[in-house]
Amino acid sequence: MRKDKVKIMKKNSLRVMALGMTMAMAMSLSACAVSTTGAAGSTVLAGNAAASAAVETTADAANGSSITNEASGNTISGAATSGNATSGSATSGTLASGTEASSGTATTANVTSDGAIDATDLFSIRDLEQEADLTDAVYYTVEDGQVITITEEGVYVFSGTASEVSIIVETEDAKVQLVLDGLNITNSDSPCIYVKSADKVWVTTTEDSDNALFVTGTFNADGETNTDAAIYSKDDLVLNGLGTLTITSTDNGITSKDDLKVTGGTYEINCASDGLEANESIRIADGTITITTKKDGMHAENDEDDTVGYIYICGGEINISASSDGIQATTILQIDGGTVNVSAQEGLEATCVQINDGTVNVSATDDGINASYKSTACTCAIEINGGYITIAMGQGDTDAVDSNGSIYVNGGTIDITAQSSFDYDYYAEYNGGTIIVNGTVTNAITNQMMGGQMGGMGQMGGQPGSMGQSGMGQQGFGGQMGGGHGGR
Repeated sequence: MRKDKVKIMKKNSLRVMALGMTMAMAMSLSACAVSTTGAAGSTVLAGNAAASAAVETTADAANGSSITNEASGNTISGAATSGNATSGSATSGTLASGTEASSGTATTANVTSDGAIDATDLFSIRDLEQEADLTDAVYYTVEDGQVITITEEGVYVFSGTASEVSIIVETEDAKVQLVLDGLNITNSDSPCIYVKSADKVWVTTTEDSDNALFVTGTFNADGETNTDAAIYSKDDLVLNGLGTLTITSTDNGITSKDDLKVTGGTYEINCASDGLEANESIRIADGTITITTKKDGMHAENDEDDTVGYIYICGGEINISASSDGIQATTILQIDGGTVNVSAQEGLEATCVQINDGTVNVSATDDGINASYKSTACTCAIEINGGYITIAMGQGDTDAVDSNGSIYVNGGTIDITAQSSFDYDYYAEYNGGTIIVNGTVTNAITNQMMGGQMGGMGQMGGQPGSMGQSGMGQQGFGGQMGGGHGGR
């Protein structure tokens, strides 16, 4: 599994540094997008996305249609039925020159390569398919007290209403797709879906289906594993589909201890802790996500490694009402598209926050957008290159845009209603775009704390850029990254 280390540089030279495994992210400066054209159309991937998808698509062989799924390969306390389905979509054909035929419904991921994160290979073709190939699927109708353990690669369809049901995936590095087709589970102390081991797991809702997972009491640990979410996965997890999934949890909503992706579907999450939580990354390509939580809406963090834990959004509609942070990443929070509506104590927070496109609406009682030192792998900064951003702040000691490092506004529109519009510790640079503060258009980034003239300090061992407005000229991130980690 690739682990990504993130380093920030100036716009058009920002990149993600891949560690360890092959399939390193490209350093191309051209924008790349994954686009799909209808039934029997073609999926065209530019740059590294094609190489990445080739690996997974070849291995999946039309979403598992060449794999024979047998009930004898699973530990169950109920009945399983195997058979052919009359509906569903399959990804078929060979991947040649970055093109693959697709017979089903797929999401378009409008990813970019020139942001803080090179996103060209963040989603595979199968991730973006919204219907599973049900040709050789195994079917389950859940019953009270049932434990279903998936031990083989394949596609598994679940329906019915029951309590104290555990769907457990425990395979040897296999790809497993769990299809929810009118599934309702209520548990008192354990995850409804628990991925103990797999290469990757998809949780897919069928078209127009309503599905619900409830955990009503205190979670019990599985040995040393604190299984604290209605869907809990130790490995990569992808949420997609054309139906609705409602999650109610006394702790986290959905947790992945690796990467967590959402590419389609509708999600209603009501929980006491984090709505979506992941160690390595959270990646959103599409879908409608509504989160009501007493903690963070989205949270990406590995408490043993501060070089991982980014959040990437390029589509969909996200609505978050949170008592703490709306969206919090350890390294980078990058928004390339979609609609993000957040009402929270702190709206958006990461070491580096970069907004390149999309619509972002934040209502906050502390900081609207906050860059703070959470990671040693990237520069602390807020960079606005595009999109339409509205920030409405509560009364008191609050800041709409607050950076413990620097602030760069290169494009887009920022519409702020606040007593304090900007607060930064190092530099502020205005190069373009529209800034509106309390109804007045301005091209000034006024520092609430008057701490922006610290040009001689640099950051993390780097050298400062040339002086310009509020302490930094066109060198921007380039000056800060000049010494890299030399200062540590």
